[in-house]
Amino acid sequence: MPKDIPVSNGNLLFNFDSDYQIRDVYFPFIGQENHSKGDPFRFGVCVDGCCSWMGPEWEKDLRYHNDSLVTDVFLKNKSLGLELRCHDVVDVDLNVYIKKIEVLNLKGKERKVRLFFCHDFHLYGNDIGDTAYFDPRTISIIHYKANRYFLINCCESGKYGVNHYACGVKGVSEKNGIWKDENGELSGKQISWGSADSAIGIWMKVPSRGKAAAYYWIAAGMHYNEVAQLNRDVIEKTPDELIKRTSDYWGAWVTKESRYFGDLPKSVTDIFNRSLLVLRTQIDNRGAIIAANDSDIVRFGKDTYSYMWGRDGAFVAAALAKAGYTHVCMKFFDFCARVLSEDGYLYQHYNPDGSLASNWHPWLVDGKAVLPIQEDSTALILWALWIQYESSKDIEFIRPFYDKLIKKSADFMVANRDPETKLPVPCYDLWEERFGVHTYTVASVIAGLRAAGNFTRLFQDASLAEKYDKTAEEIKKGLTKHLYHKGLKRYARSGYRKGKGYELDEVIDVSLSALVILGVLPPKDPRMVETMEAISEQLWLNPPVEGCARYQNDVYQRPDDSPADIPGNPWFISTLWLAEYYMARAESLQELREAIPYLQWCAKNALPSGVLAEQVHPVNGSPLSVSPLTWSHSSFVWAVLQYVDKFNALKK
Repeated sequence: MPKDIPVSNGNLLFNFDSDYQIRDVYFPFIGQENHSKGDPFRFGVCVDGCCSWMGPEWEKDLRYHNDSLVTDVFLKNKSLGLELRCHDVVDVDLNVYIKKIEVLNLKGKERKVRLFFCHDFHLYGNDIGDTAYFDPRTISIIHYKANRYFLINCCESGKYGVNHYACGVKGVSEKNGIWKDENGELSGKQISWGSADSAIGIWMKVPSRGKAAAYYWIAAGMHYNEVAQLNRDVIEKTPDELIKRTSDYWGAWVTKESRYFGDLPKSVTDIFNRSLLVLRTQIDNRGAIIAANDSDIVRFGKDTYSYMWGRDGAFVAAALAKAGYTHVCMKFFDFCARVLSEDGYLYQHYNPDGSLASNWHPWLVDGKAVLPIQEDSTALILWALWIQYESSKDIEFIRPFYDKLIKKSADFMVANRDPETKLPVPCYDLWEERFGVHTYTVASVIAGLRAAGNFTRLFQDASLAEKYDKTAEEIKKGLTKHLYHKGLKRYARSGYRKGKGYELDEVIDVSLSALVILGVLPPKDPRMVETMEAISEQLWLNPPVEGCARYQNDVYQRPDDSPADIPGNPWFISTLWLAEYYMARAESLQELREAIPYLQWCAKNALPSGVLAEQVHPVNGSPLSVSPLTWSHSSFVWAVLQYVDKFNALKK
């Protein structure tokens, strides 16, 4: 189930699913310690003796306010005769999630409406040893374990404090969770422990054809005094004021640059601003850029996307820097410098706190020891850091990275090569599925070394500049000699060392577009033109869904009901890479506009909230895999900015 509307401040992140249930609660790191474990926090309504949890019987429209990270959610239940308008936010300064609920009574009589909020916490990611209790000091419900505290409170008609509540036990014997035990009433049980859950209720009187409003919030902290102070802050400042100040901040943040979008349609430019905001929700304040925080992916591999991949992070950092947000990712490069290995490479991925994350790349291939890495992750960090510098011209920021990140990584890439072919030694590919010498990885290494050469010239280190430039050219020559398939008249996805050369992988892969996107080859290079024609012909899906797949016979997340003749599911990044190629080769505004349908495809297949998933269903266009995916949003931002740059250049 996709996560339609994340709200975050870089320390605290809440994800909502398409049924408007809280499904993920991350704190104090974005992407680490999911305190819900992906289980739903249910939200329900009772009126006239009838109760309903958010689900199919509710008409739902989940969006954000324009240029804001405050949600604007419409809910309607015809059988109950109620409409709800909800606004959710994580305060920009305080680690507090706040919800405003406006209830509209559609019937011609005053009615008593009861709102219910159930909390299925799994503190530290498990439900062993949790405690939930009513705290008379703050008139709230508190969940805690060790150094994680969550305080839950509410307000209605200017009256603060929880008056209706129950603490329960879930997952033990016949206990299924408090939401199944309650039916319009709450027991008032004051404490539970072990596998503990809780519920609170807000009792409201709603006039005939009129409205009433209530507020609900969850404060997150490391100890009792911290959450108690946060609760006082909410009461003193008022929930409405906190919602307003946070909305105002994000509005100022996303519109700080005066932008001109050329002839791009509004549907595209709307997703541009939304993508910037969604990207910010997935970035931890200590530097980690998380690939995705959708816990539903756990169902498929007992692992998540809640890690920092160097590749994904580099693309996000580059897009944000080009968009004018260089300060957002400054700590990201510091994070990379801290976790870089002594030999100058990044491992597969890292936890948000900087520790090494799970890794499915083995250290032995065919009985030989190898590095379990994707070298593009190391290379692209330097590529993105140069874009950061070009965008900011902040040489003082770059200086500390010169020795510990730039030269260290570049020297690794120089040394980590086949002495005969001059190409990088085999590693794992960007899709984390194959071990070999991959054209995409080779392009990334060339781009990384060119960036390193730019930095050495910046710091007037002539001998190193020559070394890195020469190595990049040697690798480029090796690429054109060994990874071009003469029989197919296009570049091959990968090569596997055999004799004096490589046995080539003939599967067409959209990642080959990196040869142009990363500036290794010109877009009108005849070999490149043939390669891109093959990508477009073989990986583009037919109507009505369309979009571009990653490669032929891609089975990742492939639905059972997908047509047998498609290459794979359409991905946002694949579709956007095609768009970037058409932009790069355009020599007139008419040619440039050939890229617009690809951007429109992304806007069309976004969720109503503007969130982009990783993939979409090849038949009905519904989101697949994780949602949102930071890489999808960064690719969209980057592609729009590339379009505008080319538009301005061609207009002259």
